[in-house]
Amino acid sequence: MRRCNASTPPRATHLASGSVTILAWLLLLVFDGTVALAADPPCDTYPPAKQARCAEVWKELNREDGPSIAAFGLAQQKRRDEGKINAEQHLAENMAFIKQSTEKRLVRLRARMAKE
Repeated sequence: MRRCNASTPPRATHLASGSVTILAWLLLLVFDGTVALAADPPCDTYPPAKQARCAEVWKELNREDGPSIAAFGLAQQKRRDEGKINAEQHLAENMAFIKQSTEKRLVRLRARMAKE
């Protein structure tokens, strides 16, 4: 059995840093536009002739907001690692942030599509 000493990080910290890595990769996949499902649903309400343009605009909006979303996630993970929030608070804040940021992007999508 291996003992932890001052130079060995606790297992929870090690797992948390792995979670940050996974979160960062997922954010990159979603916000670089390679995940097509992230772009399609809001465009289903537009006529077929406008759906392709809508998908392009939605991907642009995701790219524009990607850095701020990633920054939120990293700051939140830091707060979690520091013990300032627990797992339930982390999840609740994530869900609220995702909902709020998606709603803001949908408003911007509607505005841009109205101009075209």
